Amino acid sequence: MHKPAITSGALFAGLAVVFGAFGAHALKAKLPIDQLAIFQTGVQYQYYHSFALLITGILFSAYPVKQLKLATIFFIVGILLFSGSLYAMALLSMNSVGIGPVGIITPIGGLFFTLGWLSILFGILKRN
Repeated sequence: MHKPAITSGALFAGLAVVFGAFGAHALKAKLPIDQLAIFQTGVQYQYYHSFALLITGILFSAYPVKQLKLATIFFIVGILLFSGSLYAMALLSMNSVGIGPVGIITPIGGLFFTLGWLSILFGILKRN
């Protein structure tokens, strides 16, 4: 078991529940539908990659390789950048604040998600 992956996966999954409920209840009346969809995309990807962190932690028991530790870091950074930037964009739109440089952060977060998945693949392939 890789404890940092499992603990961060559980933490981010719990936060995704909170953010999802916040979006569905508190933001539903305050955000335009397109901005609410952006917020919910952040929640959705946070869920996916929380589970990826949990899987990474479990896989580490069978494949204790450096690539799985890297996948943990990549998924955490990806959640913070990708989902975090989508949350920021949606919430900033409530006050008619432009997103400015926040928009460029989202694809960088997506790149970190991709690096995480590739790290899992390479870690499993490395171990014969």
